[in-house]
Amino acid sequence: MIKPDIPYNEKERIKALHNLNILDTLEEDAYDQLTLIASQICDVPIALVSLIDSNRQWFKSHNGLDVRETPRDLAFCAHAINKPNEILIVEDATKDERFYNNPLSVGAPNVIFYAGAPLITADGFCLGTLCVIDKKPRKLSLTQTTALKAIADQVLAQLELRRKNLILIEKIKIVEKLNNDLDTFSYQLSHSIQEPMRDILSLINFLKENDADKISISLREKIEQIENSANYGLALVYSSIKYINISKENINFSEFNLEDIANDVLNNSVNSNNLKLELINCNRIVSTSKYAIQLAFQHLMSDSLKFSNKNTCVISISSKIKNDRLFIDYKDNGPGIEIKYAHKIFEIFETLNSKSETSVGIGLAMVRTILNKLSGNIRLMDSESGKGVHFNIDLPIEIQKKTIN
Repeated sequence: MIKPDIPYNEKERIKALHNLNILDTLEEDAYDQLTLIASQICDVPIALVSLIDSNRQWFKSHNGLDVRETPRDLAFCAHAINKPNEILIVEDATKDERFYNNPLSVGAPNVIFYAGAPLITADGFCLGTLCVIDKKPRKLSLTQTTALKAIADQVLAQLELRRKNLILIEKIKIVEKLNNDLDTFSYQLSHSIQEPMRDILSLINFLKENDADKISISLREKIEQIENSANYGLALVYSSIKYINISKENINFSEFNLEDIANDVLNNSVNSNNLKLELINCNRIVSTSKYAIQLAFQHLMSDSLKFSNKNTCVISISSKIKNDRLFIDYKDNGPGIEIKYAHKIFEIFETLNSKSETSVGIGLAMVRTILNKLSGNIRLMDSESGKGVHFNIDLPIEIQKKTIN
């Protein structure tokens, strides 16, 4: 008997094997079905998924064999991994100097015939083999060896899928931890920052109401600056908490009339009397995220009213459906936004105007965040200077029904 050589990349190979976290796991149907098919195609009683560890060969699947592992020094598969580009075939172990007196050949399980197709990762590490075994000499046909290699590829695909699933599980755990951290942050933000700012505002109101005649003009200006800063700080806290909650918001699809949503948002606007809404091709029922549409319309209409330089703020909303996606064009007759700010306006805490309790630079960031979760987007479109703002929204839909008359 000749002991198998150690591969030149053994350290890295073992690391790649251990990274799969598969050693000593329970049997799985996905692998057992493949070894069953291999044994039937090759007409042998035993088929194994054999993984070569530091001192043993361990069987993830062991069709026709009761044991789960054997010493590495005795393993036929430990020889096979040294030639990862070919199937190792031993037609008669009693006539092969490497195996003729191997305990696995002269005793149970009496390995006389062996064929092992290497399991090679994308990085070139041979982890083990899909092997078939018989207790008597035999040969494999070209069809059988081709099938054995194909099944080995499927074993490797299962191993890779398992590795990716483990990575996904770890990422989910990280996301869950981040969500928990965000909850903790929101709570601490609420209690650690809001309360002192409210105390400051309460004190300022007290001074204004009870000591107004004792406050000089210069001191009053400083007090108003402090008040504005405190109000901005509170607005920033409220907006940050809202942004965190929106980032975690579950996306649900429902059927609704697009025109109804636009009108509902308009009717709930503070200064809706100064706003005229023109709806084009919006009287249609769609199935998408009602929450995302409401959020987008609320912030866009609010900004249109806030920055309007006309007696009447005119907003035009049109829609079309193409390739299972809903496209919405939003325009107003306000001062517009230069296209050079197309990216800046969607960044959190960025604003083109002076920051205040009514403008903390978070509204459009929230809209883009929720749309991105839907595989949608919002973009600032180029428009003539002073001709108003133009946004384009697109997001997926599930159902399109005929336009309502």
